[in-house]
Amino acid sequence: MSRASIPVEIERKFLVADSTWRADAAPGTPIAQAYLSVSGPFSVRVRRMGAQAFLTVKSNDPGLLRLEFEYPIPAAHADSILSQLGAGALRIEKARHILIHDGHEWSVDVFAGALAGLVLAEIELSAPDQAFSSPAWLGAEVTDDPRYRNAALAEHGLP
Repeated sequence: MSRASIPVEIERKFLVADSTWRADAAPGTPIAQAYLSVSGPFSVRVRRMGAQAFLTVKSNDPGLLRLEFEYPIPAAHADSILSQLGAGALRIEKARHILIHDGHEWSVDVFAGALAGLVLAEIELSAPDQAFSSPAWLGAEVTDDPRYRNAALAEHGLP
């Protein structure tokens, strides 16, 4: 496999300072996900996102550049996995809102359950040094803070 065909995610993550983003956001899509593994070089999760479902293997590399292998799976399979995991499972529930700011797509995740009150914004880029303008509602960047990765939030709760 050539290096060019390996899927790489370049993502920056931020806290959200206020709720003014809601004026430009699409309605949220509910997301339920659970981690099957969080240790080692990769995390493995199953995610139900609206009517779609995915199995994702993501590298645990530090920073904004990570390997991500995501595969669609039947929603019934994801539902089965999610329902069979016990009470101690590493789960996250959130709603994802999509909005466009200055030509870039942002995802704003509003967490629920044990993570209620946490709101994070993400932007996926095509290069690590790609320029973008920051919306007024954007707070502190947490890209390099591993406590704000979804796997860490599922395992340890709010930072």
